[in-house]
Amino acid sequence: TRTKPTHAQGEHANSMQKDPMKAGTRTGDLLAARRKWNIIGSGIFISPKGVLEHSGSVGLALVVWLLGGCIAALGSLCYAELGVTIPKSGGDYSYVTEIFGGLMGFLLLWSAVLIMYPTTLAVIALTFSNYVLQPVFSNCVPPYMATRMLSATCLLLLTWVNCSSVRMATRIQDIFTVGKLMALGLIIVVGLVQIFNGHYEALTPQVAFSLDRVPSVGQIALAFLQASFAFSGWNFLNYVTEEVVEPRRNLPRAIYISIPLVTFVYTLTNIAYFSSMSPEELLSSNAVAVTFGEKLLGMFSVIMPISVALSTFGGINGYLFTSSRLCFSGAREGHLPSLLAMIHYKNCTPIPALLVCCAATIVILCIGETHNLINYVSFINYLSYGVTIAGLLYYRWKKPNLYRPIKVNLLVPVCYLMFWALLLGFSLYSEPVVCGVGLVIMLTGVPVYFLGVHWKEKPKCIYNFIERATYVGQRLCFVVFPQIDPIEIANPSEWTDRSSGRSSLSANS
Repeated sequence: TRTKPTHAQGEHANSMQKDPMKAGTRTGDLLAARRKWNIIGSGIFISPKGVLEHSGSVGLALVVWLLGGCIAALGSLCYAELGVTIPKSGGDYSYVTEIFGGLMGFLLLWSAVLIMYPTTLAVIALTFSNYVLQPVFSNCVPPYMATRMLSATCLLLLTWVNCSSVRMATRIQDIFTVGKLMALGLIIVVGLVQIFNGHYEALTPQVAFSLDRVPSVGQIALAFLQASFAFSGWNFLNYVTEEVVEPRRNLPRAIYISIPLVTFVYTLTNIAYFSSMSPEELLSSNAVAVTFGEKLLGMFSVIMPISVALSTFGGINGYLFTSSRLCFSGAREGHLPSLLAMIHYKNCTPIPALLVCCAATIVILCIGETHNLINYVSFINYLSYGVTIAGLLYYRWKKPNLYRPIKVNLLVPVCYLMFWALLLGFSLYSEPVVCGVGLVIMLTGVPVYFLGVHWKEKPKCIYNFIERATYVGQRLCFVVFPQIDPIEIANPSEWTDRSSGRSSLSANS
């Protein structure tokens, strides 16, 4: 249900951009560069412990990191084809909706809004608080309440920043990327110095592949899930495909540069960890990079928690930006309340979508533990990746004559799906509760879809309630619907609010 904006709001709406993603910058190449660096995130400061724990040895852990990069590369190539064949922003959600229809797209959106993005934000926020507090509580684990309170404070601060200005949010992302790269660069350089000085006993083949216990196939699958959390972000560029200049050229270029670079950096980082830390030390550490710095940097060890804190702070900001835009895209298609498709009349920021993401993350902060949360989000992530890439094969069969500027070899999606099926099957066998809960939460979206989206002839009292709630939300957040650029009025890609059957043009009249 749409609520007509007030006269004052309408005047301000005339100067708005069509989309909040375009309010900060309209340069597609700059967006591509930013999304490329988003792949290198805080996961490398969290996942090494989980990968080592499940793989059982240093050597297998390094193999998992290398293969994780290869799998991400296969998936990225498939997404490049989808990105230019279905040139819509919104990533997985847009592709699955286009190929399989509204229900499948809604289920993917539902799981992303309820699990994937809030859980990822919660993990990164907890990492931020752990690295900030670890030097203070050097002899013990930081208190539960202290980590949660600091995580929530950081999340609320960055939500306010993203609500206030798109330009400020992108500037923060650019600035704090420096902290991310500085931390990783410092770890790699110090680790290489250690190796050149002869400290590489744990990396020799006879030691690296020695097993105290032989890991099961299920445990190896869980190790891949932990590593995949660090690689998550390889599909972010597809969320802003409409804004990328020459996607046929820039999407593959971003893949060929970023995925090998990230895999190389992550592998070197883990080699650096093992050059100075025994597997037992790494598994017992609550903040791996801090322990690494304390062992090798002496009085300069304070640099490490500061650098990681900067990295995770920027990571929270980046995920807030992307997750709110997914909510915005879902609301534009009528799959979420229309209030989430509104933006601030002056700042052009999707305030309702940002507040929903923040609230969901705070709830998960209160109920989850870091490594279990990673298993949750990685399982759902892989599930959505597999469904999307299966859609690529189905779309080729359904529309074989459709023009595809990029068309990957058939073996690429087939190999990815074979690995995907094995990984999810063994993960479900090893962690039936964690993975099962994720599936149940996803399937709860089925009745929600039929009641909220598919059911068109609702009683008038429900429509009145929705209209009233939307009106109150508009007044509280000072938001209105974005205005379509005049040049796009006759464009067939004009979106329609499918839940109400009205176009965005009528909303602004």
